[in-house]
Amino acid sequence: MKVQPLLAMLALPFAISSAYAEDISSAPTISISGFGTAAYTFSDTDDAEFVRPNQLNGVKKKPKAGPDSNFGIQATAKFNDMFSVTGQGLVRKLVVDEFVGEIAWAFAKAKFSDEWSVRAGRIGLPVYMISDYRNVGYANTMLRPPVEMYSQVPLESVDGLDVVYQKSFGDTAITAQFAVGQTSVKSKSQYTVDATKLTSIHLVAENGPFTLRFGRTDTTLNIEDSASVNAVVGGLRKFAANPALDTAFGLNAAANSLEVKDTHGSFTSLGLGVDWKNFIVQAEYGKRDTDSLSVSDTSSWYTMFGYRIGKFLPYFTHASVKQDSARTIASLPTTGPLPLPPALQAQLLGLSAGANALTSQAPIQTSNSIGLRWDFYKSAALKIQMDRFSPEQGPGNFVNAKSTFKGPVNVYAVAIDFVF
Repeated sequence: MKVQPLLAMLALPFAISSAYAEDISSAPTISISGFGTAAYTFSDTDDAEFVRPNQLNGVKKKPKAGPDSNFGIQATAKFNDMFSVTGQGLVRKLVVDEFVGEIAWAFAKAKFSDEWSVRAGRIGLPVYMISDYRNVGYANTMLRPPVEMYSQVPLESVDGLDVVYQKSFGDTAITAQFAVGQTSVKSKSQYTVDATKLTSIHLVAENGPFTLRFGRTDTTLNIEDSASVNAVVGGLRKFAANPALDTAFGLNAAANSLEVKDTHGSFTSLGLGVDWKNFIVQAEYGKRDTDSLSVSDTSSWYTMFGYRIGKFLPYFTHASVKQDSARTIASLPTTGPLPLPPALQAQLLGLSAGANALTSQAPIQTSNSIGLRWDFYKSAALKIQMDRFSPEQGPGNFVNAKSTFKGPVNVYAVAIDFVF
């Protein structure tokens, strides 16, 4: 574990507190809260590893704490009825195979009225229905959000500002959030995705036991340090210098379609939540669209049904993700002979294979999950969950897969979620 980032994260709320401790007369009101999940996860195969979205490594048959365990702490300093600042730190495994700390949120808030407020800094990006609390296991029925849905967009925060409007109309409470800014995220493949000119709309309507949510995020994407994209695009352009080859195989067009340079990307999602008597329902649909074949168009959905029996809540979830864009570039040659010397023919066929590997990275997978939540103690819950994943045309959401890997795969997990 990297100690320095972890200590920095843990020190965040105390730093906020001490910054204002000297002036007692104007000292803000400090509130500190936290959350965490202690979990063990394992599967029934050693041929691939189960991970949460954007994690570098996961678990096979040997149980590990990494995929589903985390710890977060949040502090808010409230100066008066109008101004406050909030920081949230989070420790978890993500793009490196060790627990590290990160600053998840760090924003100042101005509440102008009961209806209007503005936040500036690093704020949560409302991509999904449970974006604000996806890492707070205790706030969720399931042990983890379905990986099929929550792997589509790895962005969790944005550096910028948002405007929030909240008002009740009769029995219906409306929340509207509009965010602008930019952000970047390190991929588990060690390249960086820069998302600029980002705008996000988040609309929520709550009426009694029903919650309906719509979200739309648009951004401009750039990826400049991907070794695989650069190698394939550069190689195709090199061969495209031969006009006859470019005309025959559309090499320049293929290279353009694979670049992620000032590329528009969007994510649209719709969610429904029901908490009526003993029945719990949660459903969400999301669709990712981009102008690059290297970041495939995808669509995903899930539905969760639960029934509360005292302190126990058994539930069932079905989830699915599929790729909507082409998984190959039809114009590129995949077999010879080609009007090239043998060595150059092998290079071009290799580039075609690389290009088609880039266009077919999106997972295609379905899963069925059963689980049980037991609220055994105040602010603490025990969960057990079994997932049966069925990947198609590749490893699905699994990583580090052997060539012989195929599903279905069962994944088992037990966790204790807590808040304080």
